[in-house]
Amino acid sequence: MQREEFLQQLWLDYIHQHTDLGALRLWPTDTPAEYLALLTLNQSPFAATDLLPTLGHLGFRPAQRYAMADRGLLVTLLAPPDDGPWLILAELQMGTLSREPRARLAKLVGNTHPQDARGKNLLTRGRPWAMPDWDTYRTLCEAHPLAGWLSVMGPGMHHAGFDCERIGSGIASLDEALEQCGFKGSEDRQYGLLPVSPMLDYRFYPTCSRRIAFADGDEHRIPQGGLALLQKRLSNDHERTVELLLPHHTRCEIT
Repeated sequence: MQREEFLQQLWLDYIHQHTDLGALRLWPTDTPAEYLALLTLNQSPFAATDLLPTLGHLGFRPAQRYAMADRGLLVTLLAPPDDGPWLILAELQMGTLSREPRARLAKLVGNTHPQDARGKNLLTRGRPWAMPDWDTYRTLCEAHPLAGWLSVMGPGMHHAGFDCERIGSGIASLDEALEQCGFKGSEDRQYGLLPVSPMLDYRFYPTCSRRIAFADGDEHRIPQGGLALLQKRLSNDHERTVELLLPHHTRCEIT
């Protein structure tokens, strides 16, 4: 699999899960995302240490690392070899969960089909284990919302972020257009997957909840991710907008 194929598979899996976003026509469909946010967890074969060599073979280079203890996340920002989307690889640290939810999540991951546990399939084939029952999902959500998300979605793309400058419209007008399409954006910089630097104007739009059948047969509507818009507050020609996304105080060097 080449890099473009990998990105296409990520995008197709994302659109399959978020058909309301796939139907949007507020900007040209070939507008590249500024970044793709990927969520995983620190259990093999989905740990960042397993994924980074594979992403490196596709041309992505680790540029910065971040630690967010309050969210239980370690984050790696990966630069592409061209002007395409960057990757934000966020890894949930299972040690931040208490014993029971950690054991439930580990059991799900342990039941991964071998075909879904190698190569580029790790992030592009949807949930690689059996659907949890509703009680397991609720237990994981109460322990950590991202643990619940991972249990039903599997490691993969959480949301796409678009730079308003690339789209060619201001964030205010795009926000109004999205609201007319039924998307209610949040300016809360702690909302969504990651905290956001004050150097950017930012909106996160959760997608419409979708009814999903759980392992015990009942169906429930649950949140599944979303879309982000970002815009530099100050013009800066030397850095991509995504490089300013995460708060500077969360930057670290992991050895």
